[in-house]
Amino acid sequence: MIKNPIPWPNGARCAVAFTWDVDADSAVHAARPDSADNHVATLSFMRYDPEIAVPRIIDLFRRYNIPLTFFVPGWTIENYPAAVDLMLKNSHEIAHHGYLHHDNNAMSRQQEMEVLRQGIEIITRVSGRRPLGYRTPMISSNGVSRHTIDLLIEQGFLYDTSLYGDDIPYVLHNDKGSIIEIPCIQGLGDWYHYMSWCDFGYSAAIKSPMHAADVFKAEFDAAWEYKGMWMCVWHPSVSGRLARCTAIEPLIKYMIKKGDVWFASMSEIALHVREVISSGTWRPRIDQVPYYASPAPDAAAKER
Repeated sequence: MIKNPIPWPNGARCAVAFTWDVDADSAVHAARPDSADNHVATLSFMRYDPEIAVPRIIDLFRRYNIPLTFFVPGWTIENYPAAVDLMLKNSHEIAHHGYLHHDNNAMSRQQEMEVLRQGIEIITRVSGRRPLGYRTPMISSNGVSRHTIDLLIEQGFLYDTSLYGDDIPYVLHNDKGSIIEIPCIQGLGDWYHYMSWCDFGYSAAIKSPMHAADVFKAEFDAAWEYKGMWMCVWHPSVSGRLARCTAIEPLIKYMIKKGDVWFASMSEIALHVREVISSGTWRPRIDQVPYYASPAPDAAAKER
């Protein structure tokens, strides 16, 4: 079904990346800018993220020597240094996730650029390395503006992972250059399975961890069968809870037992994709961006 599979390292059939959006309570301050301090229960829900869940997650994946990619807002980095230190001490990747869990579509191009540069500076300062990757903070609600990809290319990012346009990495190109897009899969986001919280506008029926794990496993089996890639978008405050985190380990064991799997960070995957493109080993699908210069004209509306 995948007509142009990427040749993964060592002949692996599938690449697997476990990624975590460590929003902490930056999301509360963004959603409730005038009253966040009064939303105490919601603050506690999100503070669980760096204080309890991140250490638990790192302990779990350390047992299998699997690298992780953490997308962390600049505000979270500044306010939860212990969690960030733990990520760095365990050699995990820290990637750009905005500053205060903002919505790019609610900002001007200049404002978006300033937030992007702010996050770059913070990550570079704490890690000693400029971030290679970016994920929009508002991934579930179209948080990619018409300027976002343009700005990422201008700032020299290697990859973005905010879009949904393919099953495997592809390339976004405009008149300023190119960036590798590592696309998301909706079913591999944990909020769709577990999240019900009125402050964030989510009221889905919460599934059992086994139900969610069945979805995650089915997506992995398909990626493995067709030589694709599997990447989850999980949140420590959601999937780091006891029962849900417990359900991750059998999934890891299943992937290992199936074999021919390359477990990698997002930057490792993007660097490999760049290498096979540069060497001529593989030719990517290329999307020209922006897709449209303006909204499509509504001829029917004009006639009314």
